[in-house]
Amino acid sequence: MAEVLLSISKELAERIRAHGAETYPHECCGALLGRDDEAREILGLFPLINRRDDSPQNRFSVTAQDVLDAEKFARQQELDVVGWYHSHPDHPAKWSTTDLAEAHWLGCSYVITSVEKGKAALTNSFQLDGTDEDDKKLVDEVVDLV
Repeated sequence: MAEVLLSISKELAERIRAHGAETYPHECCGALLGRDDEAREILGLFPLINRRDDSPQNRFSVTAQDVLDAEKFARQQELDVVGWYHSHPDHPAKWSTTDLAEAHWLGCSYVITSVEKGKAALTNSFQLDGTDEDDKKLVDEVVDLV
């Protein structure tokens, strides 16, 4: 299997990390905007509000309108929604079983930043592979900071 590559600028990566630190001790979330040619290139972000009322420190949710707003904004920028990001307050930057269960955009990137005691720590990315909900899986993506 070919290596999965995600290209993102240091500035955008830092904005994701800052969003996680700003919302600590709650999870942050947002859309990754870009192009998906030979490698997935992140060219913008669309930060979202974590709409979760119960346990926002270890879960996030967005509304259908949030997703539509992200897609509309991406189109206005002549980009696509190519993934999603969120933070894990005081937990590793690794996907959880809940993350996998709630991931539905096959082929997209899922970036997770751990935020330890209010400071962004490690950031990892995963691609949702598979052909449908029954065989989906998150696989490691190599992140190229440009």
